[in-house]
Amino acid sequence: MNKNQKEGCSETLSLDELTIAIRNGIDRDGMPDEEAKGMAQHILNFFGYSERIIDNILEPEDRDAFYMLEDTGILTTEREETTLYDGREWRIHYWLFKKDRIRSLINAESPQMDENEREPSIYETLDSESWKRPA
Repeated sequence: MNKNQKEGCSETLSLDELTIAIRNGIDRDGMPDEEAKGMAQHILNFFGYSERIIDNILEPEDRDAFYMLEDTGILTTEREETTLYDGREWRIHYWLFKKDRIRSLINAESPQMDENEREPSIYETLDSESWKRPA
């Protein structure tokens, strides 16, 4: 059993998991589900079944989305340095999912309260006489 399985993380993120993480990480109230799902699908198209992707495959507008997800903690970067045969240093930049952060964003989703669980409004507790104007 690997580290991700021990922590309850699946090896590959599903579209639904990433959608929830994006919605909860970016803006719980303002991002519609369809927009979060579209962004999740766009990001997953780059990663496929991989854990990391190389940065230089991204177009500038895609990179902007990756930076936004980096700000929420969903993605992170790493770099590798290698020496080329002619002695020059070469840096390779990668993007990776931060699955521990994604898991916490998924688990932060609060289910909708049903009508019986919610606190009544102060106005709902007033009787009909309270609503009459004095003459």
